[in-house]
Amino acid sequence: MKESARRSADEAMCPYRLVLEHVTSRWGVLVLIRLLERPYRFSELRRAIGEVRQVSEKMLTQTLQTLERDGLVHRDARPVIPPRVDYSLTGLGREAAEQVRSLSLWTQRRMADVERARTAYDEARA
Repeated sequence: MKESARRSADEAMCPYRLVLEHVTSRWGVLVLIRLLERPYRFSELRRAIGEVRQVSEKMLTQTLQTLERDGLVHRDARPVIPPRVDYSLTGLGREAAEQVRSLSLWTQRRMADVERARTAYDEARA
């Protein structure tokens, strides 16, 4: 099955799950949180995300296209030399990014509790 046909079938079955996957994907989370700060050019965004985790050009491009298709990211291509493309959040994207950032901050705050729970689980299974 072609990628576009598979995507359409997945969207028809469960569109909510698919958007949730886009927003909470490894790169989706990092892109959304970074774009909360300000608009970024592609290379700037790649470097900013690289402070946390290295992302390939291909993967960042795919993530931005997916988030743009979902209406979360705006792509502003200016016809100048050299070409300039800026990425920013839409209103919908800002709302999603704030939710993702809250979950990220909660994870940071509660990581010690998660680690204790994991240790207790692993010890009980040993």
